Amino acid sequence: MIAIDSVHRPVLLAEALENLVTDPTGIYADCTFGGGGHTRAILDRFPHARIIALDRDPEAIERANNLASQYDDRRLRPVQSAFGDLKHVLAACSVSRVAGILVDLGFSSFQIDDPARGFAFRHAGPLDMRFDPASGISAADFLATAGEEEIADVLWQFGEERRSRAIARVIVTARTTAPITTTTELANLVGHIVGHGSGTAHPATRTFQALRIHINGELDQLRDVLSAAVDCLDDGGRLVVIAFHSLEDRIVKQFIADRARTCICPPEQPICTCDTVPTLRKVGKAVHPTAAEQAANPRSRSAIMRMAERLPRPDGDVA
Repeated sequence: MIAIDSVHRPVLLAEALENLVTDPTGIYADCTFGGGGHTRAILDRFPHARIIALDRDPEAIERANNLASQYDDRRLRPVQSAFGDLKHVLAACSVSRVAGILVDLGFSSFQIDDPARGFAFRHAGPLDMRFDPASGISAADFLATAGEEEIADVLWQFGEERRSRAIARVIVTARTTAPITTTTELANLVGHIVGHGSGTAHPATRTFQALRIHINGELDQLRDVLSAAVDCLDDGGRLVVIAFHSLEDRIVKQFIADRARTCICPPEQPICTCDTVPTLRKVGKAVHPTAAEQAANPRSRSAIMRMAERLPRPDGDVA
């Protein structure tokens, strides 16, 4: 039985390990260390495995360093970095390929439950939302300087918020009186526009999601790490990605499908001329949390996990 942190509950823990770890002595990359639940479970279950753990959040890296001190022989190497830079991180660690790559796109309970980080609309705090508070601009700074059209585009593109233009208009009007600097100020503004309706989700959910994704460049980072995974995985190595909303999952699903494609020539064309060489194999069907996990951890309910395996490279390909 894998022990789970009393504060942070890693999502799809057993399922992730089952699909990720094919070599019990291999090196693995946990691209989003967060609360460290997946990494701790791998280290405990596979005593000869090693992990390179990435996270942009300095507090997560501090947790990773504390965890690393509990194990011998540098089995865990924490690196503060965006996961899109995986290839560079591995090179800096003198590692060219790994046996598995885990990308858990959910943000941790430590971030959600800390009002000072500005991720949650249920807690009063500064409107920040940066995974690395020392890098980039905060959500408050963005809302203070961006034009109405840009704000609306962000809310629609990254939050699929149907009232994006009305919300942007209210934000731009409100900031002429006073800057929007706290989570509750923004949540109240959005609530007046969207209304609570009959659903269970807070009316500001989509707006906060959109701003967080934009501020941290999350979808670009996701595309970068997926591309890097093809080069960084050992032959037979596994890619496991846990997404939490349709924008992320759509990118992952399409990426795996594209990299598993063998030929895109028209059916009537007798000879393949597209030079499409598959690099990944889809592994199983998408995995969702069980009803029991969702009951124990409501934050897991939107999670969806997809897996792929690196196909063998052509003979002589050492890139």
